[in-house]
Amino acid sequence: MSLDSEHRITGLHVSITANMGAYLSTFGSLIPTYMCGPLLSGQYTIPAIYTEVTAVYTNTTPVDAYRGAGRPEAAFVIERLVDLAARKLGVDPVELRRKNFIRTFPYQTPVLSIYDVGDYDLGLDKALEMIDYEGFDARKAESGSRGKLRGIGLATWIEAAGIGPSQKLGELGSGAGLWESAQIRVNPTGSVEILTGSHSHGQGHETTFAQLVADKFGISMDEIEIIHGDTDKVQFGMGTFGSRSGPVGMSALAIGCDKIVEKGKRIAAYNMNVAPESVEFEEGEFYSAGSNARMAFAEIALASYVAQSFPTDELEPGLKADAFFDPPDFTFPAGCHICEVEIDPETGTTDILNFVAVDDFGTVINPMIVHGQMHGGIAQGIGQALLEHAVYDEEGQLLTGSFMDYCMPRADDLPSFNTEFINTPTLSNPLGIKGCGEAGAIGAPPAVINAIVNALDIDHIDMPATPLKIWSLINQ
Repeated sequence: MSLDSEHRITGLHVSITANMGAYLSTFGSLIPTYMCGPLLSGQYTIPAIYTEVTAVYTNTTPVDAYRGAGRPEAAFVIERLVDLAARKLGVDPVELRRKNFIRTFPYQTPVLSIYDVGDYDLGLDKALEMIDYEGFDARKAESGSRGKLRGIGLATWIEAAGIGPSQKLGELGSGAGLWESAQIRVNPTGSVEILTGSHSHGQGHETTFAQLVADKFGISMDEIEIIHGDTDKVQFGMGTFGSRSGPVGMSALAIGCDKIVEKGKRIAAYNMNVAPESVEFEEGEFYSAGSNARMAFAEIALASYVAQSFPTDELEPGLKADAFFDPPDFTFPAGCHICEVEIDPETGTTDILNFVAVDDFGTVINPMIVHGQMHGGIAQGIGQALLEHAVYDEEGQLLTGSFMDYCMPRADDLPSFNTEFINTPTLSNPLGIKGCGEAGAIGAPPAVINAIVNALDIDHIDMPATPLKIWSLINQ
């Protein structure tokens, strides 16, 4: 990384050597290339970036995409370099980041990505306030009085989420479109069946998807059934990965709901004897300023199937809609994570005393579920930073093949996270959703390592920063 005399970043040169394992898996070669390189600008104005990737076959197991997949690596590179630059220059790492933040959007990075919208200062300021950054020196002194080493580290992060669009991925060799589908079926009683190509494996789609439909139609969530993962019923779908279920899957669903409402307005117009363009829909009711009549959503659903109040040669009976959404670009969620640690120099053990995260996911449909996604991602990021390591011998035999040897994070390894949102809705989909699934796994590793480096007053330590590794550094 190069900086000028005013501490502005002028260039970045990154060389990546990526282990592919013994043979290629589905996304193996995508992770260190397209999912990493285009995010090396981070949240910073960097006029020149050059990156090269060498993919290497080895006698280890193949790799594939898992929570983050390339984005954590990009964030780790840029955030460790910014912290190291601050150390070498003798400046506050907070102010170095602030000086180089992108503030004009849309922003074309030198590595393909075009960030549509963001407010990086707001996320940083809120995180600093939440962790009481100004009070750190007093807390460090208190730890020192007990013979402990205290450190604080921050990391800003950005990712490309809402995976699509089909055309851009096709130019890179993708053999599939990356749109998403939805089908909305309104029954004569007014209850609704939703068929989605997205798939839930713990993210709470059944709740958030139903919330969206309930808001669109002004009905109870109890009247909505979400159907996913059943290829006998669902037409087509591209699935759940890359934080795309909200930005892409729910956008398809929203478009389908709008189609239902538009058809409902035409049916309501015939029933109320008013012009279709005069009909409005609000809070579950169709109405017209030129009429005293009002019809509930369920009444229009029944009228659509009875089909006696409108000409069926002009308007098909029933209320059903298919929708597809192919985004014009990725979304770019971002945030700031700050970690505060205390290290016991006699054992090398790191205790995480406080961890705050302020993330910008655009529109948030269900805050409780998004906080849960943040917690899970941060836990996994801390696991990568402190504990987890796939170790092989020279013959390619995995030595950490069980959880007796491969150390997963447990409850007593983690603090109670303090997580908050800011909201700059994306322009890449009709709902303004950016996606949240990978955030914690991207922001946590560099924040934790920056805190450890700060506590030890050293230039760098590789992940995982195990007690043995830290103890050895202290005793060298």
